[in-house]
This record gives sequence, C-alpha cells and structure tokens, in this order.
Amino acid sequence: MDLNPEDGTLAYELDRAHVFHSWSAQGALKPMVIAGGLGSTVWDFDGNRYLDFSSQLINVNIGHQHPAVTAAIRAQTEVLTTIAPAAANLARGRAAQRILERAGHGFSKVFFTNGGADANENAFRMARLYTGRDKILSTYRSYHGNTGAAVVATGDWRRMPNEYARGHAHFFGPYAYRSEFWSSSPEEESVRALHHLERVIVSEGASGIAAIVLETIPGTAGILVPPPGYLAGVRALCDRYGIILIFDEVMCGFGRAGGWFAFQALGDVEGETVVPDLITFAKGVNSGYVPVGGVIIPPYIAEAFEDTVFPGGLTYSGHPLAMASIVGALDAMADEGIVANAERIGRDVLGPGLRALAEKHDVIGEVRGIGVFWALDLVADPATREPLPQATIGALKAKLLSLGLLPIFADNRLHVVPPCVVTDAEVAQALAIYDEAFASISVLA
Repeated sequence: MDLNPEDGTLAYELDRAHVFHSWSAQGALKPMVIAGGLGSTVWDFDGNRYLDFSSQLINVNIGHQHPAVTAAIRAQTEVLTTIAPAAANLARGRAAQRILERAGHGFSKVFFTNGGADANENAFRMARLYTGRDKILSTYRSYHGNTGAAVVATGDWRRMPNEYARGHAHFFGPYAYRSEFWSSSPEEESVRALHHLERVIVSEGASGIAAIVLETIPGTAGILVPPPGYLAGVRALCDRYGIILIFDEVMCGFGRAGGWFAFQALGDVEGETVVPDLITFAKGVNSGYVPVGGVIIPPYIAEAFEDTVFPGGLTYSGHPLAMASIVGALDAMADEGIVANAERIGRDVLGPGLRALAEKHDVIGEVRGIGVFWALDLVADPATREPLPQATIGALKAKLLSLGLLPIFADNRLHVVPPCVVTDAEVAQALAIYDEAFASISVLA
C-alpha cells in the first residue's frame, strides 16, 4: 500500500485532539500510529515494520487481514448487514454451529454478545437464575472485562474504582512462582490452592454461591498455566457444592493455547479434560475483526429457559457481519491447520527458544506458557524474585520497538503472544530481538 507520512501525522493529531483512551491518564499519551498489517506484521505511515508479538490485545489469533475473513465480511455486506436479534439469520446459525462443533458434545446453544465482558455478564446471569443463588467467586489474579459485574469479578486494581456490582468474593488461585501458599512444587501449589478455595466456599456460604469463574489460563495476570490437578479439583468442588463452573476463554480460546479451547489443550497435556458448565469467549473466535463474544451453554442450562424468559439481550447480538467473520475465521483456521501450528510452535520453537533466553539472561525469572501464549516473569534479583523496576521495563519496551518488535507488558511481565499463524522464521527473528533487547538492559536491572 502507498504510505504517506502526512497521514500518520494527521492520525496522531486527530487522536490527541478528539479520542479519549481507555485505562489511561490522557495528558501524557503518545499513541503509536498504525497504518496497516498483514499476518504477524504491522507497519506505520513512515514504513517502519514491526513483528506483532502482542497480537494487539492478545486477540488477533488468525493474523492481520486474513483474506478468508475479510472476504467473508465483504460477502455478508452484500446480503444482510444488520438485523434485529429476534430474527433468525443464516450467518448466525452457521457461526453457532461452528463454535459448538469445536466446544464438544456437551454443549448445545450459543448466546452471542458484543464482546468478552458482556459474555461474562450474561454467564453470571445464567448461573444465578439457574441455581437461584447470588454470589460469584473469582480469583484475585484475573481480568474478566470492564462492565458492571465483569470488572467486579476481576481481581486486579481495575476492580477497585468500579466496585458497584453486588454478590462477588475473591480467592487466590495457584501461582507457584510467587506462591501465596508457601508451596515448594506445582503439585503442592495445586493441593494448597484447592484447600484455600474450599475454605473460601464454606466461609462465604456454599448454599449461596451461584458460580466460580476462572480464566482457564489467566492471561493479563501472567499467563498462569494451572498446575496439575487444579482444574479437576475445582470441578470436583463445584460438583460437591452445586456450583456452576464458568471457564472464561475470552483470551485463551480459539487457538491461543494450542487447542480450539484452552481446557481441551490442557486436557491433552494432562490426560484428563475438565469440562466447565459454561464457556465465555470473544477475541480469537474471529480475531477481533468485528466486535463479538458469547456464552456456550449446555443442554441442562439452556432447557431451564424453555418456559422461563431469559432476561438478557443486546441490540447487536448475533450481528450478521460478526457472524460471517466467525465462520470465515474458524473455517480458515481448520482448513489451514492454524490451531495445530500454534501448538507446534509453542512446543517445538517458541517454548524452547524462550527457555534458552532464560538460561542466558538473569532478568528472566520464569518462563510460562503453552501454544502461542507465554509470559516471561522479569526480576531484578533471581534469588529474591523481586520484580524488575518499571523504569527498566520502559527501557526494554523502547528497545524492542526500536528493533522492530511490538511487545505487550503487564506489570513486570513480558507477554510473548504472537498470532497463531506465526512462522518458525518469525519466531527466530523475534527471539533474536528479545536477546538483543535483554542484553541492552541487563546493566539497568
């Protein structure tokens, strides 16, 4: 495409004059201007190219401008661009069918939303109405969205200025590297975290708890792959106390963890697939080409609303352009082996490469991940595990950008999350950039 630097200047000026940004103090912002993208690469109006190892907000699983998805959206615009959700439309039926085929036989319906936050809102609503209970339990290390109940279910700092929803309590999930439970192994972390969770269930009143919601693999909180037995233990506790188990797969689903869903990918690793009652999704289902999310529902919950009104809905639920993008994305991912590529890249290329970097650079305290979903826990001192200072994180980010890689950080963690279509050569290029960047900041750590 033809690039005009003046367009970049105009885009920046218009943004700073008129756009109010999320999660930000507005005055100091200097947003990066992106002109275009393709696959695992984006570029600016000056022609600078960047490997996108952020996948934007860890959602562009199929890569930028995948022709099958853009073609599907284009074709739908010629047929039906919008329709009220009370009407049936072919694109929505096909999208639901594709999603259910990948979720497995235990699920029968999909409720479509506009994104991941309102997917979680509606999953909470379903659980409360189905059980007749009120309380939702979630972990402190979590992010579930920025709407009323979703942000209160969130455990991190963003919850605190937004605590307006009722009926929420939190607990600590497993994080063996920075254990709350003084554990000495992942297995011990699992056992102690489950003991803690049961104590919270009992202390909060088990008969009043509608649901436990977990990110199957917590994402923003640090890509915390659950230790052996943890998800199975949570499932057993939910069964024991009559609690609905919700897996939030908004970030970790649709290829990100090397399976169609993260709970399936983890089951392949552990040999036991733990199936939740409800699954929420968004992001990777169509790589964010059109805003969309949803709740995947089993027959026993769907049937509870056969003669009872479900009191939830959205004007754009099942929007035809979003539905077409889902069909285009999921068909292309299946036809091109994109999920299998994510699994292979993580197992054979990216995981080993990141572990080799950790052997070389003391600032990398731990490497965690699966598929194309990895985090480097960065430390100032490997012995004490003191987090790397934010000033050093800022220097590292600037160096990565100067070397042509678009990173994503959360606190002291560098998240390594390329699109599922990333190639071996692109991973090798990124690893070389990470290596150079870490070498440049080691003196500051």
